[in-house]
Amino acid sequence: MPDQVTSKAYDVQFDRGRHPRAKIGYVLLATEQTIQDDVMRLRPDGVGIHFARAAIPDSITNETLAAQADLLADCAATLLPDGSLDVVCYGCTSGSLVIGEARVFAELNKGAPNAQATSLITGVIRALQAVGAKRLVVATPYLDEVNAVEKTYLEQAGFEILDIQGLNLEKDSDMVRVAPDYLKQFALSLDRPDADGIFISCGALRTLDVIGAIEDAAGKPAICSNQAMIWDTLRLAGIDDTFDGFGRLLHDH
Repeated sequence: MPDQVTSKAYDVQFDRGRHPRAKIGYVLLATEQTIQDDVMRLRPDGVGIHFARAAIPDSITNETLAAQADLLADCAATLLPDGSLDVVCYGCTSGSLVIGEARVFAELNKGAPNAQATSLITGVIRALQAVGAKRLVVATPYLDEVNAVEKTYLEQAGFEILDIQGLNLEKDSDMVRVAPDYLKQFALSLDRPDADGIFISCGALRTLDVIGAIEDAAGKPAICSNQAMIWDTLRLAGIDDTFDGFGRLLHDH
């Protein structure tokens, strides 16, 4: 018979780990290539960031986005199954408005019942309210069918959409390659005197790189998806760190 191994009794010393301030989880599209970098770029010390991915083809349509709803619970369940997650977010602007916030929250909490659930469109709505932007021009990369849903969703949330224009891109792999300088020009081309805010929609776009410059050039609040999501998830987790260079939302609120 093999020798039996007997463990000694150790007085193990524990601390609060590497992330004592908060732990935040994001469910992303399988095709997503921008959000992870943006979130890690603005990750405060002591805050843990965790990602899961939901299957989707490289095609952003109302049909493919609606199919995400059935995947969210299982994805959220893979994020810190010890129950220590503080906030869980579905990181897709168009997906969260096509599915609807209530359904998104319910599915996320099936998988992560101890975490506060939010979504990217939720963060956007809260961010626009925080900066006092109500009459909006909206720039997106989306197909017209997605823009139509977004316009209705934002109007039902209490905003006046003065204009919404999309680049008519279907593939997420194209959205991630739109040049930030072009995004700045595109967003500013939609601005008008009667707008009190500019919203650039989509987590795949690299708008975080130029959101401060867009706001400075327009002289009015400018919100983009990832800026709003990062702000929303940090504030829900009780993290009040501020950041320079990414617009008044992350500096003042």
